[in-house]
Amino acid sequence: MNFLKSGLQTVLGSQQPNQAPSGAETVELLVERVTTSTLLDDRRDACRALKALSKKYRIEVGIGMNAMLQVLETDRTDCEIIGYCLDTLCHVTSPEQFEEEEDNPNVTANIGEQFTEIFIKNSDNVCLVLGCLEEYDFRVRWAAIKLLTNLLANRPKEIQEIVLVSPMGVSKMMDLLIDSREVIRNDALLLMIQLTKGNGNIQKIVAFENAFDRLLDVIKEEGCSDGGIVVEDCLILMLNLLKNNPSNQQFFKEGSYIQRLAPMLELSTDQDQAGMSPQKVSNLHCMLQVVRALVCPSNPQQVISSCQKAIRSSGLLSAICNIIMASGVPPDLLIETINTIAEVIRGDGQNQDYFNSFVAPCDPPLSAIVLLLMSMVNEKQPLSLRCAVLYCFQSYLYRNETGQTSLVKTLLQSSEQTTAITSGQLLCRSLFSTDPLSNWFAAVSMSHALLENPAQKEQLLRVVLATSHTSKPVSLLEQCNQLLQQANCKFQSKVGLLMLLSVWLSHCQLAVRTFLSIPGTVAYLTGQISANEHGDNEYLVQGLCAFLMGICIQFNDNSVQEHQREFLCQLLVKRIGLDTYNKKLGEVSKHENYSKSAKQPQIRIAATTDLLLDYEFCRLFKALEAVITKTVNGFSSGGENITELTLSQEASGLVAQYKDIIREQDTRLQSLQQQLTHSEAKLHELTGALEQSQTSNRQLQDQNILLKAQLQAASDLRQQTLSSSASSPLHLLPAQGDQQEALEKRLSLLTLEQQTDRSKIAYYESENSRLLSELDQLRMRVTAAESRANESGTDLDKLRKDQEDLLELLTDQENKLQRYRMELKRATGQSFDEDDDEDDELQAIEANNDGETSKETNSSTTTNTSNYPGGFVC
Repeated sequence: MNFLKSGLQTVLGSQQPNQAPSGAETVELLVERVTTSTLLDDRRDACRALKALSKKYRIEVGIGMNAMLQVLETDRTDCEIIGYCLDTLCHVTSPEQFEEEEDNPNVTANIGEQFTEIFIKNSDNVCLVLGCLEEYDFRVRWAAIKLLTNLLANRPKEIQEIVLVSPMGVSKMMDLLIDSREVIRNDALLLMIQLTKGNGNIQKIVAFENAFDRLLDVIKEEGCSDGGIVVEDCLILMLNLLKNNPSNQQFFKEGSYIQRLAPMLELSTDQDQAGMSPQKVSNLHCMLQVVRALVCPSNPQQVISSCQKAIRSSGLLSAICNIIMASGVPPDLLIETINTIAEVIRGDGQNQDYFNSFVAPCDPPLSAIVLLLMSMVNEKQPLSLRCAVLYCFQSYLYRNETGQTSLVKTLLQSSEQTTAITSGQLLCRSLFSTDPLSNWFAAVSMSHALLENPAQKEQLLRVVLATSHTSKPVSLLEQCNQLLQQANCKFQSKVGLLMLLSVWLSHCQLAVRTFLSIPGTVAYLTGQISANEHGDNEYLVQGLCAFLMGICIQFNDNSVQEHQREFLCQLLVKRIGLDTYNKKLGEVSKHENYSKSAKQPQIRIAATTDLLLDYEFCRLFKALEAVITKTVNGFSSGGENITELTLSQEASGLVAQYKDIIREQDTRLQSLQQQLTHSEAKLHELTGALEQSQTSNRQLQDQNILLKAQLQAASDLRQQTLSSSASSPLHLLPAQGDQQEALEKRLSLLTLEQQTDRSKIAYYESENSRLLSELDQLRMRVTAAESRANESGTDLDKLRKDQEDLLELLTDQENKLQRYRMELKRATGQSFDEDDDEDDELQAIEANNDGETSKETNSSTTTNTSNYPGGFVC
């Protein structure tokens, strides 16, 4: 303190006794000295004093910010004073509150943010700080990094835009990662993490500045997963660069960086996993998040497929699977590992097959799938773990007909055929357990085995179960129906069973027929739909029952006499009411859980009560809701709704013909699109080869010019040597001749290479032109095919409209015939059978009605026949 006081006295001058200046006056004098002093030492002392006072008198020092900026601009050569100014600005813009200013009521919580806003009003100020990063001096570079970190913490978007337009701004920051001083490198990592958040353009620039190589080198130097917090920072920065950035993801894959990740996730066999340090857990967690960023379902499908293939071929999938089988893995890390496996295998047949073949090291050996399902149906396991296993199992079944078939086969096997625990047995036991959460998990898991697979829906109808040795075996469908109608069935169990039945019955007429044949099903559904219970949960169950009833109507083949389509629609209209039915059906999409579940396949919940709807079910509901509403409304408005099941044989043939035409056009269109994609890929490859050849040619031209210059210089030297040969030593002449001969040979070789490259360039240019021509032709063919497809769609719409008009005319005709029968009955006093010949009735009607009415009837019949299109469209 004495040293500081003496320094202040040196700068401010001696004070009169009992006249000590206030803090604001002291800062003001110091700022004035920085601004007006001509001696560098005086300015340096003033800056040192301002740095010491900047924590306690932040507001006063911040007001004199322009003096600091002036020093940064004029005294760039003095590292000491630049360091003082940067440290002072760091204190002024700090987002945190210092201990020295806790008692100052004028200092607000966002004072650093306010000074940051003042600082960046002139973007040149930020450029001055970026320029300081080029200075190797530790005091300057470290202070500049801390100041930029504060600015980014307070105003991230504005600083990102300034850095983006600053010349070489990102490159200057990237050079900090190769600084040999660990403090600079580590703080630079924190700075880059802040800089790359949420800005795709900066992320791309950083990635192409060789960031992945540098980060992976640092991770390797620090000991990979066994390293410290620096490894975690590197992985967080890498995650920022990859998340939601398809360009960087493709670059990461093409740069073979996935192969460098595989060794980092391998666990040593001699290490006691129970003693895994918290930092290692964090490092592994971040590594798994990096892998998930490459295969996230929201990424473009092309990027996901290529990354999934690279993960499998590099051995990374095997390393991740080994983590879930290791002992002593913490629950959080285990959950993240399972979620990572889910996204790595989702939609990739080979990865799904590998995961299916992965066997747990236990006695007796169990497949990884069965082992995970045992955790999912176990009530004692954490909810987050059970949800992760469900997500993994869903991903395994996603677009995996082989896996779906295998699961259904395990349900068809009898207990005598197998003694091992199978996935089907686990799901069935859980479906009939007393835990509603286990019922829900099992029902959703089984529904994923039926998605987009009508064959397995029919196979599952063959599954027969017996709840006890004495009870009569019943089908699985009937058993689900009985569970649903039980009085003690819990809310979550009902939701799971209704979703399972909806997926099972959709697009499967045989399943609908079997379901309607079970006594009491229609009565139960109509009772639930018409129930007068209130509450979000009750509304959801009523909406799901309405959806299931709609599926029974939409996919009904009219083979069950008591529950044909028309009968069910009339039942809805009379017992429930059309408006009420539509309202109950809409309650599903209005439920708050629907919007959450429809966002992403992975289940993210906070409590067990949030576990209601499934992502794939939401997709199914969204696809069928409008179709079901249209079907039911069509029946209720009079006349039968038009589907393939209600068409005549001639109309069905015409529909099939149009479908064949559209299918043929789709196949042709897909073929043309594949040819177009192949041609574009080949064009891209040849363009790259052409650019490479042109680059090589330019290099050869430069070398050729250089060699010509060297040859000319050698020739001049030879002439000079020959002219002065009498005075030159004789032993130098052969050496110079050899040098000239070597240069001539090299020049000839380069000339030959240049000619070869020119011929290659000519070939590539001609091939490029040919491919461009083929590409244009393919695009024209694709456009023509799309046009024809649109014309076919227009024809189908026209036929559908004609169909509707015809049905309206037929309905009017039937109404008139009924009215005429009633009038004839009143006029003659005779009763007529509805099956009597219609021609006799029409003649009687014509005899009892005036000529004008007869004319009107004949005109309607004629119009009806002439407008008949000859077919209907579903």
